[in-house]
Amino acid sequence: MKNVDEDEQWMRRCIGLATKGSGNVSPNPLVGAVIVRNGKLLGKGFHRKFGGAHAEINAIRDALRKHRSLEAATLYVNLEPCSHFGKTPPCTDAIIAHRFKRIVVAMEDPNPIVSGNGVRKLRAAGIEVAENVLQKDAERLNEAFVKFITRGLPFVTLKVAQTSDGFIARSDGRSRWITGRASPAVAHRLRSQYDAVLIGAGTAIADNPHLTVRHVAGRNPFRILVDGRLRTPLQAHLFTDRHRSLTIVYTTNQRKARQLQKKGIVVKVFRSKNATISLPKIMRDLASRNVASIMVEGGQQIYEQFLRRQLADKVMLFRSTKRFGKGIPAFGTMTGKFRLVNTALQKMESDVMEEGSVAYD
Repeated sequence: MKNVDEDEQWMRRCIGLATKGSGNVSPNPLVGAVIVRNGKLLGKGFHRKFGGAHAEINAIRDALRKHRSLEAATLYVNLEPCSHFGKTPPCTDAIIAHRFKRIVVAMEDPNPIVSGNGVRKLRAAGIEVAENVLQKDAERLNEAFVKFITRGLPFVTLKVAQTSDGFIARSDGRSRWITGRASPAVAHRLRSQYDAVLIGAGTAIADNPHLTVRHVAGRNPFRILVDGRLRTPLQAHLFTDRHRSLTIVYTTNQRKARQLQKKGIVVKVFRSKNATISLPKIMRDLASRNVASIMVEGGQQIYEQFLRRQLADKVMLFRSTKRFGKGIPAFGTMTGKFRLVNTALQKMESDVMEEGSVAYD
C-alpha cells in the first residue's frame, strides 16, 4: 500500500507540472515528469512548448545538473514515453541509456504511433513499468489531445454566461456584464488555454468582441467567426485590430470574403444555397490547421448547432445572481436534450461556475 500511495503522490506532482505547458504545447499533450530515488526528488520537468524537448528529457537534464548518475532511479510521467522519432528523438532511448530501474506511467498514449510501443520497448530493455496510476486524472488532463489524436476533431467546450433565471441576453440581444468581476479573469485564462475561440454572427454583431486575452497573462487564441452571409461589419474588431492575423472566418459570401482577404484575414468560403455551413466541415478544416481545442462563446444558435450535431464535449456555465425575467436562453430548442455528467462547481465571488462533460440522450 505504501508503494501505491507514493506512486500516486509523485504522479500528482507530474500532473501539476504538466499543466504549466497549457496554451503552449498544443496539438501535443500536456506532460510532466519527475525522477525519484530512495524517496528523494532528483529532477523534474514538463513539456514547455510544441516542438521542444519532452517532459522526460527536461526532467533528465534537470536531474543531471545535480547528480552524476540516474541509475536505479524511478521516472514518473503522466503519459507513456514516446518510442519514435518525431520533432525530437524517442524518450525511451534516453530512459534506457540512463539505466532507470522503474518507470511509472499514468496512461497509455492514444497516438497509434506510440500506443503501447513505448512501454513494450522499456520492458524489453529490462525496466520495470507500472501503468495506469491516476489514469482518470491523466485522461481528464489531456481530454483535448485524446479526442484530437483519436478522432481527428477538436475538443469543444461551450462557455456560457447566464443569469440565475437562465438567460444569456435580453430579448433585444444585449448581453454585456451578466457576470461579476471575478468571472472575466477566469474566462480569459480559459481563452489562453484553448487553441481557438469561436462565435457566431449574432454575437459578433451584438458585442463586437476582441476575443483576446487581457485580464491575465497568456497567449491569444485563434478567433473563429462562423457567419454564413457575412453580416458582421467589415469595421469589426476581429477584422481591424492588431490581432486580425489570428481571425479565421467561415462564410458563403464570396464577395465580402475577398474584401476581408485583402485585409489579411483568413477566410474559408463554402458553397451553400441557403448560407448555412456544415459544422462538421468547419471542425475538420480547423483540425487540419492543428486546432485541437475550441471554446465556443456564443450565441444561442451556435450552441444549439454544436449540441444538435453532438460536437460539444464540455460545458462551462457561469451563473450570476442577476435576473432578466425574460430573454434569450442559452441552448434554445436543445434545452433538456442533453445532460452534464462528472460536474464540478466553483464559487467566484457572486458567481458560480458549473463544469461538466456533455452526455447526449
